Amino acid sequence: MKNLIKEKRTEMGLTQDDLSELLEVSRQTIISLEKGRYNPSLVLAFKLAKLFKCLIEDIFIPEGE
Repeated sequence: MKNLIKEKRTEMGLTQDDLSELLEVSRQTIISLEKGRYNPSLVLAFKLAKLFKCLIEDIFIPEGE
């Protein structure tokens, strides 16, 4: 699944460390998310959407779309 986490993070002026602290996950989790190696739990996806003030669908793009 593709995502726009890095783009949204940089738009907000956040580092990977900043984002990991706000979401209470490791920096490695953020790196894996941004590289598309890891799909987040539903809880983490909702946290990201709330933090970025958007819908989950605005962050995550299913393959083939």
